[in-house]
Amino acid sequence: MRVIVGIRICLQLDRSSRERDNGSVADILTPEERILMMSRIRGKDTKPERILRGLLHETGYRFTVNGPRNRKLAGRPDIVLPKYRTVVFVHGCYWHRHEGCRLAYNPKTRVDFWEKKFTENVARDKRNEVPLKEAGWQVIVVW
Repeated sequence: MRVIVGIRICLQLDRSSRERDNGSVADILTPEERILMMSRIRGKDTKPERILRGLLHETGYRFTVNGPRNRKLAGRPDIVLPKYRTVVFVHGCYWHRHEGCRLAYNPKTRVDFWEKKFTENVARDKRNEVPLKEAGWQVIVVW
């Protein structure tokens, strides 16, 4: 088996029919309903992660998802392939600012807050790659 290094895939899933051309979504929920809905969004086992894990497993790659090795590595990678010393981060285009992607739009409200939040996310992503590479791990980012 061969490890493909430098994969940069954007797994853009079908978007709501409410999505506009400018990338914004009309909000039909009250602020309280939106807060409740957003609080239930999970950070693991997302659809793109499950798709990627399925593809890796189907092609014969074995990996860990929530093992002790994942928790000890910088940035807590989504997938670790120990045999190949490779870690995979599955980033959401919106939260991690996938450059040039239509899903990485900026909200129109609380602009300063969101700009700071997105800048910190991108800086943390870059900061987490350094110790991994120094320790001899290959880093793959899938969008």
